[in-house]
Amino acid sequence: MRRHRRAARLTLEQLAEASGVSARTVSDMERGRSTGPQHRTVVALARALSLGEEDSQRLIDWAREGRLRDHWTRPTGLAELPRSVDDFTGRAAELAWADDFMRAGDTPGAAGVALITGAAGLGKTTFAVRAAHVLRPNFTDGVLFVDLFGMSAQPLPAQDALTLLLRALGTTDRDMPPAPLERASLYRSLLRERRVLVVLDNAASEEQLRPLLPGGGSSRVLATSRRLLAGLEGVHRLSLGPLPPDEAAELLTGIVGRRGSSDGESAIGELAEFCAGLPLALRIVGNRLVSRPNWPVAEFADRLADEERRLDQFRAGDLKIATAFGMSYQQLASLSQQVFRRLSLVPGRDFDADLAAVLGGVPVADAWDALDDLVDLGLLQDSTSGRYRFHDLVRLFARDRLKEEEPAEDRDALAERMTAWLLQTATTAGRWFEPAYARPDRPDTHLSSPDEAERWLHENAGNWLGALRQAAASGLHSVVLDCAESMRWFSGRWMHWPYWQEVFTLGAEAATALDDPAYQAPQLTHLAQLHMVPPPDPETMLRYAVEALDLATKKGARPPQLAWAHMHHGRALMRLGRFGEAVEPVSEAARLFKTAGDVDVYCQCLGTIGECRRGEGDYAAALELYLEMAALTGDEGSGMTPSIAALSLPNALAGAGLCLELLGRRAAAIEKYTEANTLFERQPPSGSYARSQQRLAIVLAEEGRTGESRHAYARAAELFEATGDAESADRCRALAAGAT
Repeated sequence: MRRHRRAARLTLEQLAEASGVSARTVSDMERGRSTGPQHRTVVALARALSLGEEDSQRLIDWAREGRLRDHWTRPTGLAELPRSVDDFTGRAAELAWADDFMRAGDTPGAAGVALITGAAGLGKTTFAVRAAHVLRPNFTDGVLFVDLFGMSAQPLPAQDALTLLLRALGTTDRDMPPAPLERASLYRSLLRERRVLVVLDNAASEEQLRPLLPGGGSSRVLATSRRLLAGLEGVHRLSLGPLPPDEAAELLTGIVGRRGSSDGESAIGELAEFCAGLPLALRIVGNRLVSRPNWPVAEFADRLADEERRLDQFRAGDLKIATAFGMSYQQLASLSQQVFRRLSLVPGRDFDADLAAVLGGVPVADAWDALDDLVDLGLLQDSTSGRYRFHDLVRLFARDRLKEEEPAEDRDALAERMTAWLLQTATTAGRWFEPAYARPDRPDTHLSSPDEAERWLHENAGNWLGALRQAAASGLHSVVLDCAESMRWFSGRWMHWPYWQEVFTLGAEAATALDDPAYQAPQLTHLAQLHMVPPPDPETMLRYAVEALDLATKKGARPPQLAWAHMHHGRALMRLGRFGEAVEPVSEAARLFKTAGDVDVYCQCLGTIGECRRGEGDYAAALELYLEMAALTGDEGSGMTPSIAALSLPNALAGAGLCLELLGRRAAAIEKYTEANTLFERQPPSGSYARSQQRLAIVLAEEGRTGESRHAYARAAELFEATGDAESADRCRALAAGAT
């Protein structure tokens, strides 16, 4: 155009006047800013320039080609980002993570990819869309969004996703490479040249996602998936979890608005709690309330309180929580589906692969594979300790699947099998700690040492306690009694567990149902012993002890059972401050245990008598008893069970330390306390250890050893906290901060 204008010796203004086309339009054409002018514009200019037919047609053809290029490179509206919800709530830390990811420089091998994973209903898409809207100003060449339909029966093929993205990036069908590898290469080159954020939602697999990832440059990909996609290398990962309770309540309030009454606000909090931090559940509940503004919030909360019908309440229009979970469930192999639904029978909060194998009716190796599949799809949560747990609403979904897919008689048989296995394992584990039982010789148990037994009982406490309750409700009295009786010695290692009273109450009730006073008395003595645990209840302890002693005496109990009844009778009197009265029954218990050759409990009796003498003010006599006890536990030829001796020795040394302190022999007391605490440190936290550490702190302070005293108080605070004595913990913590 410029060449022809200059050949005609015309200025821009003269050509504009002659053609009727604005000077700006002519200038844009000559400078290449307008590459596809309209046909009539080109014809008018050709006439004004008096061009021949050949030159005129060439100019017209170039303009036509320019218009076609403009058509294919102008924005198409493909892959447009969805809107962000106005009431988006929380996720501040996660949004900060996304911002850090976007601002970070290129990391070798990372390829600018962030992967957001999590279970159904956690709001991965909502979060990714929100993050993309927040980050949009940083991506000058646009933000693209593609749903990969990962949970559908037919996920979007990577080749189709590439076609959609390339079109959105301006590639024409004519220029679209036919081969998938060539399309992926072109896609990466376009992303390298531009600054684009690509949101790939709901990815099905690594295979689907890999061709859609950039190869470097300033572009970024934000992907979401229910699966962990562990095969993707070098990506930044964010595992989305449930909303905290305060954010959950805030989101629900934001959806439904203020209901104008304190009752409504309280019910909103209750509704949020039922949703267990799941944004989809909160959205469904909120939408149902918004669509029915006159529906009382408290009434809806009452509906959700019914666990049997709760899952059915989480539906609003085309939103249904069970549908979201069901899409993940359908991705599982049949064996994994079976394990998943049967795990809903577990009575506790979590479980391991051994219990999954029992319920699934499969070898442990197959149970591990099924659990991996469930974690990968977000249907289970795992931990570093090898234990698994359901989200509360996912557990309800699994239970519904079990009811729908397995007959009632099969479900009952599964529950019985699980209960039997849990109680057999718990009973075997508990008996590891019985002095007279030695090693439980059970070929079907996986517990091969006291440490393994103790760990199992701790980790599975909720499960075997739940099984004990089920067995009691089913009238399996012998099984309940065996399990409760096996816990007699182990309970002394974990005295602060709050459910021992229930365990031994169920044992006593089972013994009563079996009309077996010989076993009813020991269960009552266990209950008496429990009421020594802080905060002590000596009156209740004495009541149980007197009842146990009466049963043992009148029903001809065996000497060991009678001895135990005397023992706890004396201990109850001692806790009530009736030290003189307590010495007689405890001494009788000591005589009976010694006659029976039970050195373990005889040793405990010495400690109890020592405590009574100390209570009477006879510190020297008490010291002798504690030292005798310590000598007995330290004598390998005494006949004491090593594990009992290990438990008893630090208590004896701590008792001796207290007597030495009361006798004014502080240096010797510090030595005994230190020796005791060193041994206590090898055992689980206990009230005895906490009190010994506290006494050491006191004596150290009296000796002017301030730094050591502060350290001892701090450790005592930790121990009191671990055993549930918050008041003593706070007191020791304050003394640790201000000890002088």
